[in-house]
Amino acid sequence: MRNKKVLAIIPARGGSKGLPRKNIIDLAGKPLIAWSIEAALASKYITTTVVSSEDDEILTLAKKWASEVVERPVELAKDTTASEPVLQHALQIIQERLNTSFDYLILLQPTSPLRTTAHIDAAFEKLFNSDANAIISVCHYDKKVLKSFLQDEDGHLHGIANDTYPFMRRQDLPDVFMPNGAIYIIDVNAFNSENKLFTTETIAYVMDETSSIDVDTMDDLNRIKTIMEEISS
Repeated sequence: MRNKKVLAIIPARGGSKGLPRKNIIDLAGKPLIAWSIEAALASKYITTTVVSSEDDEILTLAKKWASEVVERPVELAKDTTASEPVLQHALQIIQERLNTSFDYLILLQPTSPLRTTAHIDAAFEKLFNSDANAIISVCHYDKKVLKSFLQDEDGHLHGIANDTYPFMRRQDLPDVFMPNGAIYIIDVNAFNSENKLFTTETIAYVMDETSSIDVDTMDDLNRIKTIMEEISS
């Protein structure tokens, strides 16, 4: 599968309400986004890495860390903008710029700095060794969520998954997984056809809880700094 062309897209808006300028905030001597760029560039499967942003400072930093860049229109950099149009825009620009097409697309959010090259390559290998057309990274989630209820418009309760799980022993419930936002890989034809990252043929790449930490607040950032210090000591 190493002859496949794979495009990594790292979307990085300049705005952030929870942690201002978080995509370029310092983490262990590097801007946060650099951790994802380096992980992508070191992958044995990713052939092109691009940062998509509307922010000049982010684009300049991305070039410094040897990434391709795509200037994103402001209308695709709002709080409410979904990932898919951002990916479509970057994919189209890069394919036209390089005069090539890609077989696979991988979304790497810069807020997952503990997601490593090893995670990326392992996810690719699991996908390539399957019949699936997409894979997303997940972590285990407390299965007791399956014991919860939803209330319909008449006030009647229904199990969130079915009406059996709420009354089963926790240990008898199936495993539950939560997407951690670190890795999304999809066949480009499937992405163009379905216009979404999750298909009916999507499989899971399970990551541990620590590697799944997403930077959203200063507490998250400080927790990751502590983990990195422990790893390097």
